[in-house]
Amino acid sequence: MSDKNIVSIEDRIPKLKQARKKKANRRLIFYLSIFFFLIAIIVYLQSPLSEIRSIEVNGNVFLTDEYIIDESGLTEGSNIWSMNASSAAAQIEDEPVIEQASITRSFPRTVVIEVEEQPVLGYIQDGREYYPVLADGQVIQQNTQDSLSNAPLMTGFNEEQLKELAGEMQDVRPSIFNMISEVERNEPDTDEEAMSVTLYMSDGFLVQGKADQMFDKLDYYPSIVSQLEEEDNGIIHIGVGVYFESFQKDEIEEVDIEDDMETDEETGNE
Repeated sequence: MSDKNIVSIEDRIPKLKQARKKKANRRLIFYLSIFFFLIAIIVYLQSPLSEIRSIEVNGNVFLTDEYIIDESGLTEGSNIWSMNASSAAAQIEDEPVIEQASITRSFPRTVVIEVEEQPVLGYIQDGREYYPVLADGQVIQQNTQDSLSNAPLMTGFNEEQLKELAGEMQDVRPSIFNMISEVERNEPDTDEEAMSVTLYMSDGFLVQGKADQMFDKLDYYPSIVSQLEEEDNGIIHIGVGVYFESFQKDEIEEVDIEDDMETDEETGNE
């Protein structure tokens, strides 16, 4: 018989009991930790620490912070975790001025509303007040804040005419659009005549024509001006053709843009 160490059952029992006790203690600590963690969450959710302390609005140019917050339905003091961010954003997007809205939580107790408004097409003046005309032609007169962007003043248009104008101007290149300081509606010679407008450009020229013809060719404005004498000014008439009416020389000069149009068509076909 070998002389191996033999451990009796009596010697092993205390060690087994101690191991079982440590295992039971660890299990108890684990369950107690979960219990107290859940208690802490419940206490936190019921305490002022989980309430919305402030609501921030970013991206708005025309609509006031207060109006957007009111449209969202969110209020300071409500639970930051019980709010439905997607539903509140959808409520904001019901406002025609807003193209897109999103809402996020910013810890510990702040809610951030990000909005994207329609681009501004211009402004109309009513007394001393200026109201923005948005890209779809609607005029914003309520819940606005004082903010003017680089957009032209629009005069002589009613509500329906502004919508028609917006449809014609939507494809004007930004670099050309930024040169327009004022858009004025011309009185028609007959009741059935298409809407005619005059553009006051920042370089001193005037551009006249029917809205449904002029804006399609307005991208060629730099090419038209380049063909005129440097110190001359007057009215550039854009319609089926293009001609220039000088203030100084009391004469009319035809301007050719056919080459530019053909080049653009060839580029587009490629």
